[in-house]
Amino acid sequence: MADPDCLFCRIVTGDIPADIVHETDTTVAFRDREPQAPVHVLVIPKQHQPNAAALVEADPSVLAEVIAAAHDVAVAEGIAESGYRLVANTGADGHQSVFHAHIHVLGGRTMGWPPG
Repeated sequence: MADPDCLFCRIVTGDIPADIVHETDTTVAFRDREPQAPVHVLVIPKQHQPNAAALVEADPSVLAEVIAAAHDVAVAEGIAESGYRLVANTGADGHQSVFHAHIHVLGGRTMGWPPG
């Protein structure tokens, strides 16, 4: 299911261009347009769900595929060995700005703590 008003759904359909770095039958990964680290890639499910919690309720296996794709991206980007961060923002207070489930893959530098 897709939402025609959703930015990420429109990337999935090809209506909006993106720098796609990885794709499977159920996921798409593309570079963030406002990177917060040397490597900043978004991994999204092709099916529309508003956030990771809704995705796991709808189909937990797809969330597992998103995480697996995030690891594949980390390997391809050369950050798997040194380490990377996965972030899933949920809701406005969680700083989610696009309400389509997605995971940020961040790396290429030491990731400080606490974040934000």
